[in-house]
Amino acid sequence: MNALPPIFQDWFAKRGWEIHPHQQDMLDRADDPALLLIAPTGGGKTLAGFLPTLAALAGGGHEGLHTLYVSPLKALAADIKRNLRTPVEEMGLPIRIEDRTGDTSYTQKRRQRADPPHILLTTPESLALLLSYEDAPRIFGSLQRVVVDEIHALSESKRGDQLMLCLSRLQSLAPQMRRVGLSATVEDPAAIANELARHPDPCAIIHADPGPDPDIAMLVTEENPPWAGGGAGYAIPAVLEEVKKHTTTLIFHNTRAQAEIFFHKLWLANTDDLPIGIHHGSLAREQRERVEAAMVAGDLRAIVCTGSLDLGIDWGDVDLVIQVGAPKNVKRLIQRIGRANHRYNAPSKALLVPANRFEVVECVAALEAVKERDLDGDPKGDGPKDVLCQHILIRACAGPFDEDDLFEEIRTVGAYRTLSRAAFDDCLDFCATGGYALRAYDKWKRLLQRPDGQWQLRDPRAAQRIRMNIGTIQDTDTLKVRLRGNFKPLGEVEEAFAATLTPGDTFLIGGQVVRYEGLKEMTVEVSRRSDKTPKIATFMGTKFANSTQLSHRILRMFEQPNWPELPRHTAEWLTLQREVSKLPEADRILVETFPHEGRHHICAYGFAGRNAMQTLGMLMTQRMEEVGLHPLGFVATDYATLIWGLDPVTDPAPLFDGSNLRDDFETWLSGNAVMKKTFRGAATIAGLIERNLPQSRKSGKQATFSSDILYDTLSKYDPDHLMLRITKEEAMRGLVDFGRIEEMLSRTAGRIDHMPLDRVSPLSFPMFLEMGRIPVAGAAQDRMIEEEAARLMQSAGVNAI
Repeated sequence: MNALPPIFQDWFAKRGWEIHPHQQDMLDRADDPALLLIAPTGGGKTLAGFLPTLAALAGGGHEGLHTLYVSPLKALAADIKRNLRTPVEEMGLPIRIEDRTGDTSYTQKRRQRADPPHILLTTPESLALLLSYEDAPRIFGSLQRVVVDEIHALSESKRGDQLMLCLSRLQSLAPQMRRVGLSATVEDPAAIANELARHPDPCAIIHADPGPDPDIAMLVTEENPPWAGGGAGYAIPAVLEEVKKHTTTLIFHNTRAQAEIFFHKLWLANTDDLPIGIHHGSLAREQRERVEAAMVAGDLRAIVCTGSLDLGIDWGDVDLVIQVGAPKNVKRLIQRIGRANHRYNAPSKALLVPANRFEVVECVAALEAVKERDLDGDPKGDGPKDVLCQHILIRACAGPFDEDDLFEEIRTVGAYRTLSRAAFDDCLDFCATGGYALRAYDKWKRLLQRPDGQWQLRDPRAAQRIRMNIGTIQDTDTLKVRLRGNFKPLGEVEEAFAATLTPGDTFLIGGQVVRYEGLKEMTVEVSRRSDKTPKIATFMGTKFANSTQLSHRILRMFEQPNWPELPRHTAEWLTLQREVSKLPEADRILVETFPHEGRHHICAYGFAGRNAMQTLGMLMTQRMEEVGLHPLGFVATDYATLIWGLDPVTDPAPLFDGSNLRDDFETWLSGNAVMKKTFRGAATIAGLIERNLPQSRKSGKQATFSSDILYDTLSKYDPDHLMLRITKEEAMRGLVDFGRIEEMLSRTAGRIDHMPLDRVSPLSFPMFLEMGRIPVAGAAQDRMIEEEAARLMQSAGVNAI
């Protein structure tokens, strides 16, 4: 056992602390090539990750960079720096700690390259940028350890793929480097360990004591949840009462728009003037920092927020988390729950607030999964090739390279271990020439091969442009919003939303109602007049779909004879569905057909997630048109697709025939706007499209125009171009979730329960409220929705629920 140095033992003793077993394990196994620590929030996993570093540096003598810490958030890196400096300063350790993110000044960045600190805290993008410099071998040559925090969050996106490619490069520069991953929520530890390790080296997994089960329940409200919608306005009084009972409450939402709506309603109902803030990624940095500072100081009783506060930042004395809307993903729910009682072996307290009646079922299923510690997550596919292309360009910026060495280096990355040489050569050729259809243009000839076989940049000046566009996070096409006469921005809204505004319109941002005055120098100017019902600003962000595991858990709930765990109103609703039609089953597709308001409707329950069900709707309507059934439109939710048209569907089986489904899908996809959108994202990451230029930045319209021309050109003259192949792969597994449709069809194997009905079924009728035919803001509109719901329920045979 490696004992802590005496100075550390004294420091622990002064605080009445004892080293946790998992912290000792990390210290004992500090020389392992790779370690993955899974420890609960508040379990001291950050200190566990850094203890070997602090102990090694305590005696002084190490020159240069010793440990690199990588975080998915700039704010988390800054928070860790504050937390690490406490023991370092109190013990008087000769250790220099600095962070390097997009917020770091140019002067400090230059100094860090010349004289790296002992511990550098950064993000994947900043690390990739550092590796693109010619002096990367000198900067990283002394590196001993890399600590990747919240590794589960990075592994779910292309940022994780980029980071692991960077680690492969670091390992070549510093063969002695050890890898450490930290996380509180990992559904498949072996898969994450495989990503973290240098293939084929092993990665040991250390599990800390998970601690007590969280204190989690569904919020009890006087008013029943509505039949549809995502605002959860009905729960405002109950939420305010909970805020009053606790010191600091985090109120999580799944989207920024929902957070804005809820905060606005909460503020209007806040007659006690409780200090409440709002925090999400589209707000100005200054406003976010003010909220964060107020949280740390304990000046706020509640913060309405989104995923911007998901991760492991300790924001003060948070003793309650409220999740508004079904969490959609158990792992995300556990991560958010962990924000409350950020202390080891103290149970986190959380409440779930379903936004509508079906979400009651989802929330109960999620509660059961949390109690059983049953995390969810979809298996990760092969490493994306657009990220690989960017990595090749980054490597070229740092100096000449040998293609065989780079190929072998990349194959040490878990996601790329099966990469074929032909696929690598395709990516290298693309970086060198732009591909067959573009090789005549100098703009895309970025690499050349020297007589000695080494590859290098064709024009050294290209390095600046490549560096300016490093990263895999797709920028949204947004415009700054600021008060007229004030240069400080309030936040951002999407260009498409700004285009719908006329002077005098009002909208919500940062929880306040502002009046649109005009567009000046690509900035939306507003005033604080609020004489109209506000629109909801459009914020780009993730729209979560139910995880596959959570959907299967809901289907298993439907098999029960009754539901004592559900509120009476929801249990009676499901009972009525079973009487009028039937409930969906896991190994069958339930299809209901019925007339309503002069139209014929078909409702298919697939439980494949919103994106997949929407894609299924597109495919079904395409097949219906082919056989002359005249569909008029459809709407999709996480669990079903509802289509209406002029003709009845008497035999739904052909609509779900999987034999030609992929061909039908690819035919539809080839002419769909989703392909151009996917192409734009992949081409930007791969370096074909540059958003940032030395003297300017392309607007969203300019980037769209450029990418659309490229897409059409390649489709016509080079249909097998690498970027088109990447686009197809990305579209299939990304925006449309085609894999989940295939999983649904495989799971049900052609077994269809067709229920011809003479009226709307209880389970389908909330979908009529999803169509957007009825506005959802204001008391009058709320009453209209209630009246519409009552009318639909009566037509379905429901009177009392």
